[in-house]
Amino acid sequence: MSTALAPFVATLNSYDLGSEQAGVHRGLPSSTVSITIPEEDPLEIAWVGRPGSRTRLRAVVAGLHLSAAELRQEGCTRGVWLTLRPPGVRALLGVPAAALAGHVIDLADVVPAMAELPERLTACRSWPQRRALVERSLLAGLARYGERADHHGMRATLAALAGTSRVREASELLGCSRRHLSGVVRTELGVTPKEYQRLVRFETARGRLVAAAGAGGVALAAVAAASGFADQAHFTREWRAMAGCTPTEWLRAEGLAVRGPSAGDRSPGEERVSG
Repeated sequence: MSTALAPFVATLNSYDLGSEQAGVHRGLPSSTVSITIPEEDPLEIAWVGRPGSRTRLRAVVAGLHLSAAELRQEGCTRGVWLTLRPPGVRALLGVPAAALAGHVIDLADVVPAMAELPERLTACRSWPQRRALVERSLLAGLARYGERADHHGMRATLAALAGTSRVREASELLGCSRRHLSGVVRTELGVTPKEYQRLVRFETARGRLVAAAGAGGVALAAVAAASGFADQAHFTREWRAMAGCTPTEWLRAEGLAVRGPSAGDRSPGEERVSG
């Protein structure tokens, strides 16, 4: 990846939802803003647990959100998926992450200059070509908007929040009041400092779950404790609230091996996941 993009882009990958007629993926909350660009067929997006929320988009920008979304792609189930750190949204797309929070929006409506990107990606014949095309589009955005983005200050703010579970400690580390910190984060991200910390904790737990499933198995109670939850019951409640399912149900849906019944069927500390 271009060194100029490295501070702003967390991931840039190809994806494949499977060889079936329709591919389905559950998009979980995270501390980044995601952009999903199908190779050919549009995506259908619906918020889990919200009837009537389904919408069809050619390319999707998903802002910070605290609940899961279901992505369905029929026909060709491949495409490009990238995630932007919150400061990168303003620097590359020209809008604050707050403008996207809680929403899924067509990429063309966010950045009109990128309206033709999906069709141009379809014409590419290889992943290196697609990756290079996306990087060029992002660099063009950086040239247009980058100088107006105070990404250094925001990166320091988010690092302080991610480094502690208490907003007050983050504000003391940054040398500002809690009220000021709350105002800055709400204005730039569209979520409260506590909600951002909640996203970071959930994202951390998700990474540990995946690692556990691939490393032979670990008690969910240990994942919960290592990720900052009070106990496994707290972890499972939070996972249900944010993912719309239990941790083991999610792992099974993602094709990761699990041993034992789903969360809630065992006493805290008993459930294990394994690869």
